[in-house]
Amino acid sequence: MTTGADAGRLPAAYLSTGSSSFTDFVGAHAPHLLPSRRALPVGSTMEAPHGTTIVTVTYDGGVVMAGDRRATMGNLIANRDMEKVFAGDEYSAVGIAGTAGIAIELVKLFQVELEHYEKIEGTLLSLEGKANRLASMIRANLGMAMQGLAVVPLFAGYDLDKRTGRIFSYDVTGGCYEEHDHHSVGSGSLFARGAMKKLWRPGLSADGAVSVAVEALYDAADDDSATGGPDVGRRIWPTVAVVGDQGVVFRSDDELRTTVEAVIAARQGNPGGAR
Repeated sequence: MTTGADAGRLPAAYLSTGSSSFTDFVGAHAPHLLPSRRALPVGSTMEAPHGTTIVTVTYDGGVVMAGDRRATMGNLIANRDMEKVFAGDEYSAVGIAGTAGIAIELVKLFQVELEHYEKIEGTLLSLEGKANRLASMIRANLGMAMQGLAVVPLFAGYDLDKRTGRIFSYDVTGGCYEEHDHHSVGSGSLFARGAMKKLWRPGLSADGAVSVAVEALYDAADDDSATGGPDVGRRIWPTVAVVGDQGVVFRSDDELRTTVEAVIAARQGNPGGAR
């Protein structure tokens, strides 16, 4: 039998009313568990794997987010099949660029944050509310970003009120900006953005948006050594999430293989592979 002040019961902090933010709760009662509270010793540096290119494209009824699978550490490939695109909740997706370990931990905390809010309030947070919650978490990481451990995610989701897909980008200080039609972040973003400007058009279907995203990653990998394009030899395909009124749906490897083969065939001038 447990003895002591709590006698086996939950601590009083778990039973008292407070904010619907899980991050605020952890910050008040166990701040050492937050990613942003684990600063490096002054003057030290760290080599850690970095995630690179994430792209997102709106379509008629939602938004597509895709990420390459390569993580780099300096001039080395640290991982060839890293996952960089995650479901935030039922109607949103978040892609990571920057220090991989901290970014993944931040995304997991963000997922719990949204689930905690839903349980406490009994309703989903609005899409803008989700974007702002993520911005505050990035802002809290500024101290580590100043030491070289930056995280710059890309957030997109389906707005249940406006019935459309929306995209939000961030800077390292936590600034949140709504983007339109398409956007990309990471080391290959410059090349991916150029490809999307040429390929995106109003009224795209979900499949058309997936093809645009894959082609953008293909172009980014062609010019940026830190971006891994579709790897046919190793059968490593991008991670692709389609977010619409049915929620977040990740494309399977078989579906992506078909899309990648069509993109490659079209680039090689094979009419049978054109979209």
